Amino acid sequence: MKKPALVLLRAGTDTQRFALSLTAAAALAALSATAVAQEAAKPAETQLETVTVTGVKASLTKSLAIKRTSDQVVESVVAEDIGKLPDNNVVEALQRVTGIQVTNRGGGEVGALSIRGMPDVATTWNGRNIFTASGTQVALQDIPSTLVRQIDVYKTRDASQLENGIAGQIDVKSLRPFDFKGAKLSLSARETYLQPADKANPQLSVLASNRWKTGAGDIGALVNLSVNKTNYRDESVTPGAMVPFVSATAGQIPAGYTALQRVFDANVWTAGTYTGLSEAAGATLNFNGTAYPYYLSRDAVFQADGRGERERPAANVALQWQPNEDSVYTFEAMYNGYRNKYYNQLLFSFVDWWQALGSNPAASFTTFPGTNIMKTRTVGSVYGFNSGDYTTSATDSFVYALNGKWNLGDRLRLEGDVSYQTSKYHSEFTAQRIDRVAPSITVDFNSGGGNTSFHFDDDTALTKASTWNVAQFYDNANRNEGSAATASLGGSYDADWGAVKTIHFGARFDDRKASEANRTQSSFLGKNLSTLDAKYQYVNSGFGTDIASVPQSWMDVNGYAVRDNIDAWRKMYAAVDPNFLTTDKLFLQKTFDVDEKTSNLYVMADTDSELFGHRLRGNFGVRYVQVDTSMTAYKVDATTKAVTPTFGSKTAKKFLPSLTLRYEPVKDVLVRFNYGETLRRPGFGDLNPIVQPSDDVSKVGYGGGSGGNPNLEPTRSKNLDLTGEWYFQKDSALYGTVFDRKIDGLVVPLRRRIHLSAADDPFRNSTSGLSHANGYDYVISSPVNASNGKISGLELGAIYFPKGLPWYLDGLGFQGSVTRLTSSQNVPTADSAGNIVSELTTGFFGVSKLSWNATLAYEKGPIGARLSYVHRSAFLSANEAALFANPIGIWRRPEQSVDFQLSYEINKDMSVDFSGVNLTNEMQQQYYHFGNAGSPDTTNFGTFQIGRSFALGFRWKI
Repeated sequence: MKKPALVLLRAGTDTQRFALSLTAAAALAALSATAVAQEAAKPAETQLETVTVTGVKASLTKSLAIKRTSDQVVESVVAEDIGKLPDNNVVEALQRVTGIQVTNRGGGEVGALSIRGMPDVATTWNGRNIFTASGTQVALQDIPSTLVRQIDVYKTRDASQLENGIAGQIDVKSLRPFDFKGAKLSLSARETYLQPADKANPQLSVLASNRWKTGAGDIGALVNLSVNKTNYRDESVTPGAMVPFVSATAGQIPAGYTALQRVFDANVWTAGTYTGLSEAAGATLNFNGTAYPYYLSRDAVFQADGRGERERPAANVALQWQPNEDSVYTFEAMYNGYRNKYYNQLLFSFVDWWQALGSNPAASFTTFPGTNIMKTRTVGSVYGFNSGDYTTSATDSFVYALNGKWNLGDRLRLEGDVSYQTSKYHSEFTAQRIDRVAPSITVDFNSGGGNTSFHFDDDTALTKASTWNVAQFYDNANRNEGSAATASLGGSYDADWGAVKTIHFGARFDDRKASEANRTQSSFLGKNLSTLDAKYQYVNSGFGTDIASVPQSWMDVNGYAVRDNIDAWRKMYAAVDPNFLTTDKLFLQKTFDVDEKTSNLYVMADTDSELFGHRLRGNFGVRYVQVDTSMTAYKVDATTKAVTPTFGSKTAKKFLPSLTLRYEPVKDVLVRFNYGETLRRPGFGDLNPIVQPSDDVSKVGYGGGSGGNPNLEPTRSKNLDLTGEWYFQKDSALYGTVFDRKIDGLVVPLRRRIHLSAADDPFRNSTSGLSHANGYDYVISSPVNASNGKISGLELGAIYFPKGLPWYLDGLGFQGSVTRLTSSQNVPTADSAGNIVSELTTGFFGVSKLSWNATLAYEKGPIGARLSYVHRSAFLSANEAALFANPIGIWRRPEQSVDFQLSYEINKDMSVDFSGVNLTNEMQQQYYHFGNAGSPDTTNFGTFQIGRSFALGFRWKI
């Protein structure tokens, strides 16, 4: 029995190839019935040669067909069969696409994705823009792979496509009943085992579809359901920021300081200078005109043990009706749900204490050879806290859409689409801290491989309730909502005006609404943990066995018990703090409402001509975008709790031109040129001007906080691409791209220091133990359009199934790509008032200079196998708090993953597969670095345990 086949068609002209590739695609994952009917209506011009391919090879070959026939630079991932992507989830499938980089693995999955180094990606479902709650994108992890027919990654866009997403667009296509010839039923079950949680996790999906010929035309219905449950564990160990300390040698200690005292005085050193202080042994700082040597060391060490339970239910329903050959109607609805319960146990200890260092402070530390950077140190009377943080979150997103396509005569085709979507996100966060002063702690900031090790004088005391004081309790909640009503009408007209063959035109109107609301409160209890009921005492175990030598067990207040008894817990705090609200008084205060109306118009022309005797196709057009935004922000008085609304509105208008040329200088070789302009609109939260301060819980002398900027403008990108492709076999190709992005108006955070009076200070009853009687300082971060940048690069890729191999290697193929990126942007720095005083050129966040992937695929008879390797070089991940870190750049070490999949087809209806991810048990590590300062060996910043995963799946279909 053979698998469903994909038929590839070789024709003499690009027009034939375009039409016939659509027809061929229908055998595996058919496009809409209207599109097929339109292309099939064109007359055949030559006799066609056919070749049949199946399975993984069919998936890769179909992706090549899409790439070859598209005017834009497109990479595709196609399901091998009904609901079967070549990976366990959508993002894992995309990590092997040329130019895509993934990172932030955690919770048993990848958490972030970028195209050519940029994270601003437009996410669409069957061409419709989708989002989560008040955000502008959707987490692709929330879309189960079993609901997906095809994923298209657009690296360039023309005037007919959405303008948002300066990095590109990822369009997820779902299944529809007209994708099949008749009835279909499919069942998929998978069990995934995750480390270090050591838990098995089920995934189940079912699809039912059928179509009927009736007197009213063809009618089809499809239902696709999926649920995915995951139990995961995240483990990390991290040293804190690097700061200066005075010498330990008598005669080299400035007046007013004691041995190894931390230097806070900003007149002595300027934090946030990016490049940082000198790391050379004997380097000096100026104290009142005199140079004194200093050391660099960390301010803290901490580790987190997080356990989560995640569930993702999802459903897709599609109804189609084709009353005649010239029209087809599609109604579809999608639901995505997200449920997560996450309990994080944090162990945090300061190591910047300079008391209780003994009679010989110089013997309490060692340095890395040739530097003034402390490698190990022991400090006494050290303050630390543990925190049991429990977060529950839920998302419910619905999309409803009705689409119609019509052929009006021989030349005019129209398509109309209306949709409505809603998305709500709600979270509850409680954090209970316990604290103590430990006799001593000994730390090795890099005990090998970039890992930090530490132990207290008595680690067993970490698990004894009597050693801990019950301190702060944080009780927060968020509710974010979003909705959109969208209508579009577009069409194409076969003009045949000389070189201009087709005119495309359209209009789109989108009314997007979003709001956010939150609640924050905190208080201090001051009781010994042993005096509380035993149900509130929780001890973990088995932490960090693969990371370093650290305490593997410690005590926290049981976050599960606090949440289960939340009324009683709140009343306990309210008994000592009259400002603390109990359940019957709790509410979420809205922080903003926004209404964003977007109007689009576009016109584009397709051209077809000859250049030097060879075919030159192209299109050129312009898209007009007008965005009208109105917002209401709500400020709450810290004393009276009175709410004051602030109103604002603005309008942005842009013309975005595009040009595409597609030239075939010789047979099977294509050259493309693309120019286009795209936008990134500000996030709604970035527009909210209300300042939201946060308490000085780390006791650094100032609080934090954030506030938006209602004057933000869209970021604009001008994009150039030049590509070459050689399709040297029916199932193989070599391709490459050089590209350049010039980006204006990048939004970057700018910090300023403000002082709030006691009356305006929401933390005047501070839980940190610091006095706010005279008000307090806060460092507020706000977004501004204060940066421009450029990113350029080179991509090379190949898919190759060699011919003439020995019989036992017949079916072996290769897929691989490499991406080289360079980037730069000007990063502003500000004085304490927020005035920009200087600029520094740095690379983009999240951009690896080099990334590559390679996959060996094998398919013979009922057996299929893939072995993949994905790698990206080190990259700048973020900047640390600019007022104290030294240096502030946080870099990720190179990241890689080795994955494997083996499948076996029992018969034409049943198959099983086994897969493994991160087989080499790689970790995610960071380090401080900027310019010549810092390195993975001396300024390592943390290790995150990713863990391996193994999955066993079963599929049945009829």
